[in-house]
Amino acid sequence: MSLERLLLYIIAMALTTYLVRMIPLAAIQKKITNQFFRSFLFYVPYAVLAAMVIPAVFSATKSLGSSVIGFIVAVILAYREMNIVTVACLSCGAALGVEMISVIL
Repeated sequence: MSLERLLLYIIAMALTTYLVRMIPLAAIQKKITNQFFRSFLFYVPYAVLAAMVIPAVFSATKSLGSSVIGFIVAVILAYREMNIVTVACLSCGAALGVEMISVIL
């Protein structure tokens, strides 16, 4: 991937995140009292982040199997409410371990 393309992706993600948060603020001047709409706005950044991260998770390694193992480890550790650094390190380690085993075999 070229540097220009990477910068374009970063700028697009930054603009998307900024616009998703700022458009409702600029469009609606009074306090939002609808509980459903408030909860929707609260979860939008998580949905955007998931939409960007999930495809990258499954294309990050040479084999789909190591990506799936890393993802499963991350889900299990996150479900157990582990620290985010622990989840990231152990899931990357699991994916790396499976990838190394598949190269050896």
